[in-house]
Amino acid sequence: MLAVENLSKRFGGLRAVDACCFSVEAGTITGLIGPNGAGKTTLFNLLTGFLKPDGGEVHLEEDNITGLSPHRVFRKGICRTFQIPRELKEMTVLENLMLVPTQQIGERLWNSFFRPRKVRLQEREICAKALDVLDFLQLSQLKDEFAGSLSGGQKKLLELARTMMVDSRLVLLDEPGAGVNRTLLKSLANSIERLCKEMGTTFLVIEHDMDFIMRLCTPIIVMSEGRKLMEGTPSEVQTNKDVLDAYLGGQYVAIDC
Repeated sequence: MLAVENLSKRFGGLRAVDACCFSVEAGTITGLIGPNGAGKTTLFNLLTGFLKPDGGEVHLEEDNITGLSPHRVFRKGICRTFQIPRELKEMTVLENLMLVPTQQIGERLWNSFFRPRKVRLQEREICAKALDVLDFLQLSQLKDEFAGSLSGGQKKLLELARTMMVDSRLVLLDEPGAGVNRTLLKSLANSIERLCKEMGTTFLVIEHDMDFIMRLCTPIIVMSEGRKLMEGTPSEVQTNKDVLDAYLGGQYVAIDC
């Protein structure tokens, strides 16, 4: 589904992403791990148009999306979340979801006067979808809560919910487990797995929680110093000497997966 070919990005003399190459197969939950400063979030920013690459190409199936602006990448079918959730704090959870779909009829002022029935009909459809999404993620009880009052874990689930409001071909999750308690983290992992299996959503996931990533993702891509160090199954990653030295400092104790 996604092909990254020799993608590069410099910040002055620093090579944040250095001729990075990898691919993501459709219908997978692919993990992306690496030490702090390996270039993972910069890579996400390049894939989603928040940064322009200095070299290389990005292909989403048949589309060359290299250097497209974020809103154009979004319309191609890529959604992303952020390390720090960006909810609209003073709007309810339901309202946060209903804002996501693009090209809503009611966004044009004159439609409210000349096509009110169509505006109301579309709004009801979007509301129904948002309620279905909240039910899927077991957040229905929070629909009328202000998003700013949610816990860190609930905000991460809200971020995932917003990606479900459009027909995404690929969802990029940037540290979805950061700051999430173990109970909500399990719920988040289960939701991602269900979306992949039941709806065919493809995921690329950055995460530092090794237990979370090893249990959820196959394959796992390891980055170091802006490049792909290796790619393999969780067991292959755990036993690879280069990974142990470069990413885990040789101190990693294998997780029983």
